[in-house]
Amino acid sequence: MSKPEDILKKHGLRITDFRQDVVQLFLDTRHALSNQDIEQSLGNPDRITLYRTLKNFEEKGIIHRAVDGTTTSKYALCESDCTEHKHLDEHVHFYCEQCKNTFCVDEVEVPNVQLPEGYVVINASMIMQGICKSCKEIKS
Repeated sequence: MSKPEDILKKHGLRITDFRQDVVQLFLDTRHALSNQDIEQSLGNPDRITLYRTLKNFEEKGIIHRAVDGTTTSKYALCESDCTEHKHLDEHVHFYCEQCKNTFCVDEVEVPNVQLPEGYVVINASMIMQGICKSCKEIKS
């Protein structure tokens, strides 16, 4: 498993305690996190610092937006080979209607769709909704 300082170094970011704490939170969490989730987990840090950190991490290829069909922005850790110039996060996001968590399903890529002439795809996402594995096991 990667260490926060290694991830920050790899992406050319200055290593600070706060940045390490944010990266560690993403490493420790199996689902996407909203700003509110992050704030609560880190003891309500300065919101501007958190916003700038998340924006910087997204630009550098450390995290990506996990689109899940809700109005809440959520972020998840990127694949290790994402960079500032190329995000490789076109995979399915799964939203659990029971626990309200969003998961990256890295094993399932968003299918390549041929659009009519004149359309240019900049980003593609695919959302699946249902009951996650953990919630399903609890119900059984």
